[in-house]
Order: sequence, then structure tokens, then C-alpha cells
Amino acid sequence: MRKQRSRRKQNQKRGFSLIELLIVVAVILIIAAIAIPNLLRSRIAANEASVVGSLRTLNTSEVTYNTTYPSVGFACSLSLLGPPASGATASSSAAGLIDSNLAGGTKSGYSFAFLNAACTPSAGVNTTYDIGASPQAPGVTGQRYFCSDLSGVIQFNPPTTGAFTDNGGVCSPGTPI
Repeated sequence: MRKQRSRRKQNQKRGFSLIELLIVVAVILIIAAIAIPNLLRSRIAANEASVVGSLRTLNTSEVTYNTTYPSVGFACSLSLLGPPASGATASSSAAGLIDSNLAGGTKSGYSFAFLNAACTPSAGVNTTYDIGASPQAPGVTGQRYFCSDLSGVIQFNPPTTGAFTDNGGVCSPGTPI
């Protein structure tokens, strides 16, 4: 009889009670509630750093394009800076200066585009450019709006100000980085 009682006590002590499991789940949920916002903020910071790098690449590509194709001037679309078709050589219609993701207009949660007043042809040559980058999902993929122009200065607008199209598509009202 004593052996049966001791076995019953051992069997009762083997598992967790419902209260103990609920406490463990609650602690895990509290830790997740603290960690997830920090993870999202770090993802936004990484996306914004990638945008700045991409805009630097686009500035360098524009200067290279202008130097290589002086009769055209600056490129007025991302596809002109993009890679040529498979087996084709680089030309003014596909210079091969940026990767296909960036040439497609999206990268790291941001959309890239030439702003409204991007190209001002003078005697058939594009003498300037303005490139903007907007978060695809503001507050989720990024917070700030970025742009750059012929000066090479990368600027940003905070989320309350919005995109650079507020100023007629010219990259000038932002804060330099």
C-alpha cells in the first residue's frame, strides 16, 4: 500500500500545472512585446541605410552615364541605368551601371523614381536629374523620404512632411544627410 501511495505522489509531481504553464506563456509574451518593436525599428534603420547607399550609387551612375554618353546627358529613368538584356552590350538605353532590383524601382522596402522635374533638356541633352525614394509602407519599411540631385547631396524629409513631390518634384526642401 505504501508503494502505491509513493508512486501516485511521483506521478502527480511529473508534469506542470496549468497555472505554471500560463505563467511561462505570459512571461514569453511580455518578452516578445518588448523585443518586437525594437526589431521593427532596427529593420527600418537598416532599410534607410540601404536607401542612402542606393542613392549614392545612383549619383555615381548618373555621373558615369553623363560622361559616357555626353550627347544624351543624364539618364531620365532607372531603366536607362540598368543592366542590358542577356548577351547585349551596354548602351545609352541600358548602361549596366546599377543592378536589376534598383533599375526596377524598388529595393529594401523603398520605391525609387525620378521626380517630376527630373530632366530639363537643353539642346536635346538632359542637364540635370532629381531622384526620390519613398517608403513602400510608411512606418513599416521606412520612416523618412529621401532624394538626391545633380549636387550629389542626399536629403531627407521626415514622415510628417512627406515626399519630395510637394515642391514640384525638385529635390530641395529636405534636410541634408
